[in-house]
Amino acid sequence: MAIENPTREQIGQILKEKKRIAVVGLSDNPERTSYMVSKAMLDNGYEIIPVNPKADEIFGIKAVRSLREIEGHVEIVNVFRRSEFLPEIAKEAVEIGADVFWAQLGVENEDAYTYLKEHDITVIMNRCIKVEHALTK
Repeated sequence: MAIENPTREQIGQILKEKKRIAVVGLSDNPERTSYMVSKAMLDNGYEIIPVNPKADEIFGIKAVRSLREIEGHVEIVNVFRRSEFLPEIAKEAVEIGADVFWAQLGVENEDAYTYLKEHDITVIMNRCIKVEHALTK
């Protein structure tokens, strides 16, 4: 099964409606892409939940070790990990009932995609959330 992303219009709708983002692999290093992208989303009114077992807090927000530790509903799981980690993260996303699974630019995995689709989760892969947000404003 080929990976098919939602249309740009659908992505725009997702970004208008879904404001609570768990960022898996969010670095506390301001030089890293995950930090810059998440900061931009935070500055645009999104709630960011850092998911990083090695950080205590990022942007003054308490970090969690895994998606399972997050309280309340997660709308978007935004992943900054290598493609081979996606199936495991996809399972966690399904467990917590996330609405959208978003893998950053350069990151995709067919097994994870198929698994998420089977569980009715919207999947976006190999796209930058910050770029898509800018394009749909």
